[in-house]
Amino acid sequence: MSGAADRAPVIVGVGQVNDRPADDAAGLDSFQLMLAALRRAAADATANGGGGGWLDRADSLAVVRQIAFPGLGDLSAGLAGALGLTPRFLHQTPQPTGESPVRLLNEAANRIAAGEAEIALIVGGEALRTAARRAAAAAAGGPPPDAMADLAGRGPPSPRKRYGLVAPVDVYPLYENACRAAWGQSFAEARSETGEIWARLAAVAAENEHAWLQRGASAEEVVAPSSANRPIAWPYLKLMVANAGVNQAAAVIVTSAARARAAGMAEDRLVFVGPGAAAHEADEPLDRPDFARSAGMEVSLRRALQLNGLTTADLDLVELYSCFPCVPKMARRVIGWPAERPASVFGGLTFGGGPIGNYMTHAIASMTDALRVGKGRRGLLFANGGYATHNHSLVLRRDPPTPGAFPQDFDCQREAEALRGPAPPFRDDYAGPGTVETCTVLFDRAGAPRFGAVVGRSPAGERFLARVPASDEAGLAMLMDEAREPVGTPGVAERADGLTLWRTTPPPT
Repeated sequence: MSGAADRAPVIVGVGQVNDRPADDAAGLDSFQLMLAALRRAAADATANGGGGGWLDRADSLAVVRQIAFPGLGDLSAGLAGALGLTPRFLHQTPQPTGESPVRLLNEAANRIAAGEAEIALIVGGEALRTAARRAAAAAAGGPPPDAMADLAGRGPPSPRKRYGLVAPVDVYPLYENACRAAWGQSFAEARSETGEIWARLAAVAAENEHAWLQRGASAEEVVAPSSANRPIAWPYLKLMVANAGVNQAAAVIVTSAARARAAGMAEDRLVFVGPGAAAHEADEPLDRPDFARSAGMEVSLRRALQLNGLTTADLDLVELYSCFPCVPKMARRVIGWPAERPASVFGGLTFGGGPIGNYMTHAIASMTDALRVGKGRRGLLFANGGYATHNHSLVLRRDPPTPGAFPQDFDCQREAEALRGPAPPFRDDYAGPGTVETCTVLFDRAGAPRFGAVVGRSPAGERFLARVPASDEAGLAMLMDEAREPVGTPGVAERADGLTLWRTTPPPT
């Protein structure tokens, strides 16, 4: 082999860490977790016949930003210092978004193939469980901290935030309900699909030593409300959403095929990185054409397969990002992945664990492990970040990609823009008749409704937001009516105290 084939990027080491301290004061912080994961990745590369020196010779270090210990700041320089590195490339992502690890892997593959780096490290980690327990102890019985909500609430004010749609868990149900209606599903059919996908995620996690929750869960358990499975945001229950209260880190080491072989790495331990594709939606969900599809997701998934010369039938494994059920539901429809096959190699963000922006580093590591032991030859990684905003897909494979596949321009935004229609105009002060475009109901920790939120459309096609107060029990019941589809139902938007309130038009008798 020579030339481009020699420079083919390969993963040679992966490491994952779960920290479950009996004493929260003794728990590792995010920096310590990341350092431990990097050392495990180096030990993995060495154990697989690759010799040593993988950390001290690294010339590229990329870090997924963490939120558990914000006082630590940018961890990239600290990690490099702890490892005695002066890498040519040193970077921490600006935000802790879910697509970050796959983007960093794609960028590392480009650097390796271009000869700009010899050994690239990718790492991320969160210690939110330890941070939250320490903060709760310091608050002496005060309300538990919510780092994710705090992060989501930063930035300029917006109509969406004013109506209480702040964190991802507030927004993703808008996609779930819009998709159910667009696909012609009943509530029972949509719930059944969620249960089937999530039960398979739980089964994968039960067999994965690196997963946070390894107890498994049946489809019936996932979809049944209970004291341990309280409602979060309609129609999502606790077992359907990302579990951020974890202490987890993961790391990946990437180099060239030539360097790995020269180091003595066994051929059956090499996992090649295939080219990827990225595209995004507007940062503000209200500025998107609709809530039932994502052009960025569609282009990212389809182009990644095309760039690797693959069809869905060629895939043995997938990791379809699973922060909330609507995401893998949408993704599997794009590529035609059956609900009967597992949508994860790690266990999903509920059971595997949801360390904010770093979930996909765990997925990369678990996909690498699975390919090494012969569970397949090709696996697709699909990552999603923000509010169904950022999409990055990439293939890992046992066989090398087409020579010259790297370096590549993975930005497919122009193609997504061509596929996407215009967003409707937004009216912040609308009053008058309308219909429900999508909706949700948010709950408190005791399981009581806090309020309902409606994304509506005026007769002229304008989009507006409206609230259903907790006191309007009939209005909330309409939004959660399983016998009558709320999406598309008529109502009236009325202005009161600076907000728009939604009043449902009674159905004809």
